[in-house]
Parts: sequence; structure tokens; C-alpha cells
Amino acid sequence: MDPSQLEGLPEEDKQKMLSMIENLQTKDSLRMYNSLVEKCFKDCVDSFRRKNLDSNEERCVTKCCEKFLKHSARVSVRFAELNAGAEALMQQQQKR
Repeated sequence: MDPSQLEGLPEEDKQKMLSMIENLQTKDSLRMYNSLVEKCFKDCVDSFRRKNLDSNEERCVTKCCEKFLKHSARVSVRFAELNAGAEALMQQQQKR
């Protein structure tokens, strides 16, 4: 969220909104991390006979994490592009 969108709000309300946004972002990050751990664990770990991962499991987990993070980054970039396009369209419509 652009902080300039909070212009005109009382300072107390701005702080509350920023705190809520930060809280939501933290929850979203934790949700994404938990999804990553669960998915990669299910896909890669198949033996519980030892306390450490074997080399194949470790390689699989590494690839899984990299793929998940690259996908998340790509989705974030695409979302930002779409959001910027929507904002530009709204501004053009407001000028008319």
C-alpha cells in the first residue's frame, strides 16, 4: 500500500492502518513459509530412519525451495505489474 493513500487521516488512524498492514504481511509471509516447508517435505522426504537428510533428499529440498521462491517472486512481479496497470487506467479514467 502506498503511504500517500493515508493522507488526510488522523495520525492515530494512520498508525493503526500501518500496523494492520504489517500484521497482515507477517501472517502472509508465515503462511507462505509453512506452505513451502509442508510441500517440500511431502515431496522430498521419504525415509525416517536417520536424523539427517540423505543427499538425494537434500538436493530435492533445495530444488523445491528454489522453485517455490522463484515462482513466488514471479507472481509478485506480475501482481505489481497488473496493479500498476490498473492504477494507470483508473487515473486516465479520472482525467476524463
